[in-house]
Amino acid sequence: MGHKLKITGWVALGVVAGALTTVSLQTVARNSLAPLPLEELQQLATVFGMVKSDYVEPVDEKKLITDAITGMVASLDPHSQYFDKKAFKEFREGTSGKFVGVGIEITQEDGLVKVVSPIEGSPAFRAGLKTNDLITKIDDTAVKGLTLNEAVKRMRGEPNTKVLLTIFRKEENRTFPVTIIREEIKQQSVRGKVVEPGYAWIRVSQFQERSFEDFAKKVDEIYKQDPKIKGLVLDLRNDPGGLLTAAVAMSAAFLPDNVTVVSTNGQTPESKQVLRATASDIRGLSGAEALKTLPAALKKVPVVVLVNEGSASASEIVAGALQDHKRATIMGSQSFGKGSVQTFRPLGPDTGLKITTSRYYTPNGRSIQAKGIVPDLMVDETEEGSPFAALRMREADLEKHLSSGQGEEKKDTAREKAREEALKRLEEESRKPASERKVPEFGSDKDFQLIQAINHLKGKPVLVSKTQVERKEEAKDN
Repeated sequence: MGHKLKITGWVALGVVAGALTTVSLQTVARNSLAPLPLEELQQLATVFGMVKSDYVEPVDEKKLITDAITGMVASLDPHSQYFDKKAFKEFREGTSGKFVGVGIEITQEDGLVKVVSPIEGSPAFRAGLKTNDLITKIDDTAVKGLTLNEAVKRMRGEPNTKVLLTIFRKEENRTFPVTIIREEIKQQSVRGKVVEPGYAWIRVSQFQERSFEDFAKKVDEIYKQDPKIKGLVLDLRNDPGGLLTAAVAMSAAFLPDNVTVVSTNGQTPESKQVLRATASDIRGLSGAEALKTLPAALKKVPVVVLVNEGSASASEIVAGALQDHKRATIMGSQSFGKGSVQTFRPLGPDTGLKITTSRYYTPNGRSIQAKGIVPDLMVDETEEGSPFAALRMREADLEKHLSSGQGEEKKDTAREKAREEALKRLEEESRKPASERKVPEFGSDKDFQLIQAINHLKGKPVLVSKTQVERKEEAKDN
């Protein structure tokens, strides 16, 4: 057995080393990494051989290698992912803009599926799913142990079929089932209205291919209804992000021509770029020509941007650009902090790698990653405050998250105490009727943060938060 194991191990090492030779040569050609560590590769081959020869039952070699690649990529950060044949097919379907499912933006937390944001108008939205809900079961399958891609696959299916999701809602300290009927997801990402004479509200729920075109149409509609708009609220709360070019276009709608909107920086030359408020940097985007036909008043109208913990990625780019150029007042809660760029690299005709290649930076050079955008004015969700803010997760709370590169957030003992107090309040809150616990709909006449934004535009006093504080940073240890 020992001789057999030794042979198996060295054969495996030969296979692994041979397969990686091409990678090593490519790596050297890119001048980005040192030679591969042979001792560690030998250990990898030895473990591969032991599993192959000694495991309680035969294992598939291809699956072992695929799982090893999957684990290696997953260990980098929460957003990098390896796509095998099945996952690659589903990824291509997802990026086509149309899919059949329940309609939620998700991530992983403690092995469970976490709702980042329900897509407005989707079956999940209508069923009442909320940001930070945890999905513990999909039909009869426990989510614990599933990859994010496997969970997505189980939630997708044919139109008009049912899926049963078991939800744990931290804010109410309860678990409950929700039956959702799948349908083709077609998100209307832009809504808006004149709130009162002279003041308008435009909500962008996600940055999609048509979002800027829809935004331009909504702006035209608002200015036709009220040509004397004196203030505008751009609502990016719970906007999980999306297309970078759409974010650049929306920033350009408010900013002077050709100023910097966002920059990116990574190891490779293609990961280093500066995107500006110009038509050339949004070329190819649906409705890009609308940048030249927007009302001229939009460049000067006072603006408030609303963000919260669910505002991520592209929405943080917009908020950061308008904040750095002093073009808008940012209000709400500190944003999610998803400031990394994922690039898809094909590995063959039916496999690929989505890998984090760079970080986003605001015009003033601030890293968004794991920090987010800190509002100029912290404003609670309700007049009574945001009692559960300490429980809300951000990028910096995710396991294995990429650092900002500009210092890490402090481990705040006071925050842990605040979490304990918030949990006690949760127990009390869970005893109230559901109607009393519901946060008012965005854009409604009871939307406290929107009311405060309008007050700010009018020059009236704003009720700033008494509970929220910025999560500070400290320099990394050398």
